[in-house]
Parts: sequence; structure tokens; C-alpha cells
Amino acid sequence: MTEFDIARETVIKADPTQVQALIDDFHEWRKWSPWEDTDPGMERVYSGADRGIGARYSWNGNRKAGRGDMEITSVTAEAIGIKLTFEKPWKATNQVTFELRPAGDTTTVTWRMTGKHTGPMALIGRFVPMDRLVGNDFEKGLARLKTAAEA
Repeated sequence: MTEFDIARETVIKADPTQVQALIDDFHEWRKWSPWEDTDPGMERVYSGADRGIGARYSWNGNRKAGRGDMEITSVTAEAIGIKLTFEKPWKATNQVTFELRPAGDTTTVTWRMTGKHTGPMALIGRFVPMDRLVGNDFEKGLARLKTAAEA
């Protein structure tokens, strides 16, 4: 097993509470998530709390979108923690954190995912770094989050 830590960062010209509202409500992810256009027919199920701790989002899509769920596990003014579980195309459980750092009229957002390669990903991860698999998606998502927050 090898551990990974992927992070991308952007500066958004918006108040941190405005940015947080787009992250801690899974219904808002359709505005900015880089995976929302992966499968137009993807099934989405929202459960638990409407937003914040206990909010859950499950998806089931085509081969590229896969299947899994997310649950918000912590929310503070500085960070939102999410447990991310993939069922397909491979099984994995990772920790996702969105860090929010205000500075004047901007908020620096860091999107981080940590976890361990297990199963088939343990082998794939030896040849293809996790950063290369999802780093561009994080950049695309942060650019969309910036656009949504600054609108």
C-alpha cells in the first residue's frame, strides 16, 4: 500500500461563507464539480442533512463516472471534511478536505484528497501517479467553483 496526497489551490474573489455554501451543500456541486458532465444520465441521490455535517450524496453512472458516495464529516470556518467512497470502477475510501483561507476580499481554497492505494489501484499507482489521474479534474473543478462563487 502506498499513500497519496493530492492538492490544488485557487484564489476566489468572494467571501469564505459564500464559497463554503457551494461546497457544504452537495446540491450546489452540479454548478462546479468537474465530474458532473461525465455522464448526463448519472443517477444522483441526496440523503441525510440538507447541508453540512451528515449530508450525503451518492452517484451511479457510466463506466467513466463510476459509483460511490460522499458524506460531509466536518465543517468549520476553515475547512470542510468529506469521506469519499468509491464502489466502481474500483473500491476505495479517501479523505477529501476543502481548506478556506480568507485574505481581504478573497478566499484561497485548497482542494486536497488523501488516501492509500489498495487493490488494483496499488498496482496502477506504481505506474500512474494519483496526481496525474485526478489533478487536472481538481484544477477544472476549482476553476468552475471560482466562476460560480464570483458570479
